[in-house]
Amino acid sequence: MKPDKPLTTRDGELRANLTEKELASFRPAAEVLPDDLQNLLGVRRRGPQKMPTKVATTVRLSPEVVQHFKAGGRGWQTRLDDALKVFISEHPTFR
Repeated sequence: MKPDKPLTTRDGELRANLTEKELASFRPAAEVLPDDLQNLLGVRRRGPQKMPTKVATTVRLSPEVVQHFKAGGRGWQTRLDDALKVFISEHPTFR
């Protein structure tokens, strides 16, 4: 799909007033750039998944719990998951 107007300005900057249709036409770098250019630019790619897929869910947590785990930086959801696994192993009859 070719846009009605160029996506960039004369200076090569992305136009500020892109439409929803134009934004929807964007694709990830991994889909459109050759591998050698991705390597040169340092585009990171996820490797194959090493563990079984986790289940996406929505859960409501108290602000104190979220703050505690986020204070540890990146990976807070994984640490929360690990803490829940420890709780389950230590309290197998808790339901």
